[in-house]
Amino acid sequence: RRFLTSKEEFHAFLRAGSEPGGQVGDEGEGEKKEEDKEKKEEEQVSSCQSEPPAKRVRAEDLGQDGENQEGAGAEEKEHPERKRARGQNKSRPCMKPNDYEQSRLCPSVTQGSPGKCFFGPRCRFLHDVGEYLAGKPSDLGQRCVLFDTFGRCPYGVTCRFARAHLGDGHQNVVNAALARQWEGKLLVRNNLSKDLQHRLRKRKFVFQKAEEYLRGLKPRGGDGKAGEATGEREVSNCAAPREGLGDGGSHECPVLQEQGEDPEAEALQSPSSRGDGVAPSLPTVGPLTDEDVTKLRPCEKKKLEIQGKLYLAPLTTCGNLPFRRICKRFGADVTCGEMAVCTNLLQGQSSEWALLKRHHTEDIFGVQLEGAFPDTMTKCAELLNSTIEVDFVDINVGCPIDLVYKKGGGCALMTRSNKFEQIVRGMNSVLDVPLTVKIRTGVQEKMNVAHKIIPKIREWGASMVTLHGRSREQRYTRSADWEYIAECAKIASPMPLFGNGDILSYEDANRAMEMGVSGIMIARQVPVGALIKPWLFTEIKEQRHWDISSRERFDILKDFTNYGLEHWGSDTQGVEKTRKFLLEWLSFLCRYIPVGLLEHLPQRINERPPYYLGRDYLETLMASQNVDDWIKISEMLLGPVPPSFTFLPKHKANSYR
Repeated sequence: RRFLTSKEEFHAFLRAGSEPGGQVGDEGEGEKKEEDKEKKEEEQVSSCQSEPPAKRVRAEDLGQDGENQEGAGAEEKEHPERKRARGQNKSRPCMKPNDYEQSRLCPSVTQGSPGKCFFGPRCRFLHDVGEYLAGKPSDLGQRCVLFDTFGRCPYGVTCRFARAHLGDGHQNVVNAALARQWEGKLLVRNNLSKDLQHRLRKRKFVFQKAEEYLRGLKPRGGDGKAGEATGEREVSNCAAPREGLGDGGSHECPVLQEQGEDPEAEALQSPSSRGDGVAPSLPTVGPLTDEDVTKLRPCEKKKLEIQGKLYLAPLTTCGNLPFRRICKRFGADVTCGEMAVCTNLLQGQSSEWALLKRHHTEDIFGVQLEGAFPDTMTKCAELLNSTIEVDFVDINVGCPIDLVYKKGGGCALMTRSNKFEQIVRGMNSVLDVPLTVKIRTGVQEKMNVAHKIIPKIREWGASMVTLHGRSREQRYTRSADWEYIAECAKIASPMPLFGNGDILSYEDANRAMEMGVSGIMIARQVPVGALIKPWLFTEIKEQRHWDISSRERFDILKDFTNYGLEHWGSDTQGVEKTRKFLLEWLSFLCRYIPVGLLEHLPQRINERPPYYLGRDYLETLMASQNVDDWIKISEMLLGPVPPSFTFLPKHKANSYR
């Protein structure tokens, strides 16, 4: 109880600590300033959200045991019009490079070849270094993380920490000994090459396997009905015992043949030459190899051995490469890239391909695809299979947002069983790595359908299923239904099933594993585990509650900014992109309640605490849900924000003024 406080005292404490020579105890003056500040804030832009009702709890409304009494609930009922903000800030401001840097230096100058500018006199960037430096914002620090780590900063004079590696005549200094250690090492894989991007944009990439599969889905005989979900005969599953094969312990995996067929002729005969009237396959050039006529059997595919491992879920917006490095450091075993839209990948969009990048420390890494139709999903799977390095590919059948659902993707696939089957079978036929599927309990609340779909997914060829214990209508509210997840785990056997939902402590993880699942996914959004406390992986592995200090949490943020500068760059554009993703992450981190302040352990993921003061100023600052306080934390790490800087979190419920 001694940490509980009111809204006015909370903000007065933060304001007093941020003022030069300010004292924490000046509460009287602080409250007056707070009133003046609130009046000004009421006149500001309407995009800023009001305070959530769940936070309007005063210390006097609490009983002796610290629990809310019925009066607090009655107070909320008196104001039914004050509903908690939900959904996304779809009209939030978007900061572009020109908003914080008017004059930019031509990349050819930065790379040391100003005379080789491709655009020549038509170039809209500056080529005079002196003119650029005259308008460049001041440096943010004395040390450059890229120069200290790799011995060379590729951003040269445009780096916001340039004083650490600029010599006479603005020449970029190189630490030859340190740079030599990194020569030939590929730190980030799965980059989009210009040649591949050109072929995708000009539609010159050949999808031979996908087109062969899709031809089998076209209507046959003019009856207007689609063919079977596969254009080829299925291969037997090695894991399932079969009758009439002699010794049950045999590990052979023969291909099932119909009576009277020649197995060799069947193997050499393509689906398009079996008298079904479909056009012949593409002509081949060069010698015929075994790979052209032999298809991988399920038992020959690479296995996904991740049972019992901690799986960091794909986190849209926040699950970027720097954040995954943080989680990997704290003990995450399996990582997955952010959800990528298959149509954008097929068009060669650089921003979408950036979601597939893989750091060299991610030893078990997968990508998640979203799509609604078998043609685009199968082609995208073949594209990734031949161009990037991944250990598995995941299909997102759990996304609840309207933008995806109304187009037939995400959760909508659970109601489109034919398309769902064609997608899974098609992707499985063109991939050399395991295929996994992430689903929800269903679309409508109290109408679970996952138990009906999971056996079909196993039959279609998926290697693993992840089940989020909520329906689409529930989104991320209420508690996950772990009893239903346990039922589905029994139905899915022998296929592994990972459970997902409401994991915020090692005790939650232990209870989840007792349900019979193969593993747990530490997941995303509201409510969320890994985004609130990325050290959760360490707590689970060491079976303890970690009372992490504010200084240790600040060091985590510092590591994130360093990883961000490595990934997005140390120039102005890279710094501001790092700041943007840091602020998005802070909108979740502020929900963490320090273990030393809790009356009972563990913290519940759906609980929103009243206002409280931390054990020091930094801990209190990190508990604030005010955007201005998040910006203050970012300025402690990345320097002052540009003059016209504005920020709103992606989700309305994450902040208020």
